[in-house]
Amino acid sequence: MSRPLQVAFFGECMLELQGAPFGDMRQTMGGDTWNSAIYLRRCSPPSALAVHFVSALGDDPLSQQMLDRWLAAGLGVGMVQRIAGRLPGLYLIELAANGERAFHFWRSQSAARAYFDAATTPLEAREAEIDLLYLSGISLAILDTQARERLFALMGRLRARGAQVVFDNNYRPRLWPSAPEARAVFDRAFALASTALITLDDHQLLYGHASLADAQAAAQQLAPAEIIIKRGAEPTLVRGAGEAWAEAPTEPVARVVDTTAAGDSFGAGYLSRRLQGASALDAATFGNCLAARVIQHPGAIIPAEAMLDLMES
Repeated sequence: MSRPLQVAFFGECMLELQGAPFGDMRQTMGGDTWNSAIYLRRCSPPSALAVHFVSALGDDPLSQQMLDRWLAAGLGVGMVQRIAGRLPGLYLIELAANGERAFHFWRSQSAARAYFDAATTPLEAREAEIDLLYLSGISLAILDTQARERLFALMGRLRARGAQVVFDNNYRPRLWPSAPEARAVFDRAFALASTALITLDDHQLLYGHASLADAQAAAQQLAPAEIIIKRGAEPTLVRGAGEAWAEAPTEPVARVVDTTAAGDSFGAGYLSRRLQGASALDAATFGNCLAARVIQHPGAIIPAEAMLDLMES
């Protein structure tokens, strides 16, 4: 019997507060690649995929409770570092009436930023096991230049031996000193990735395209063999390796509650089907169905029972 594919998500999971400032708050946790890891775990049989979350936490009780919850959710945590004196990052979500959200972060000294401070990280030590590495623009934004170089080197070694590298273009301007620096880093990541997950308005914002049409045309020329372009409510553009472009329909939603993790869940849904042999078009269609379900609930991670019926599709 073949072993499960080993999928590693690199990034940061933070403590999340939801609610009105100075009002009642609900505490949970989230972060783009962690959200995707959770949804991939839910969408995939353990016999097919082992899902690892790669990050750093502190040595404080909150960090331990987060780690315990990651384990309980079925994530592999063998590549997580514990860094003495550091704490998890924290963010607050404020929701508008239309479901759009504003974020306020406290993360400048978070443990995840120090992941590559060690001479050798668990991720590097176990890279031979990894079949797919998933990272995002936010994963890169929290690292300094030296750490990014080590991550880029790892991506290159993975690709050289035939492993997959998936890059999600999440772009948050406040995390970068300047747009030109961010563009240079994203260019490196796209060049090393086998699959690019593109949110079109993020791509337009980062590269300064005059229109979404210009951004789309540029995104379609990126280096990865497999490219998925998310266009909000418009059909998702998909090109599998060696295939022609196709459109995956999105699912209409009568009432959007919270758009947090829409793209993160899409990426997980896409990979869950793609890694089990579905076409890129069918995988993107499922990803859109999952994202439509997620945005009808508050918070990044919806109750597992709210998506059980999708697992039967």
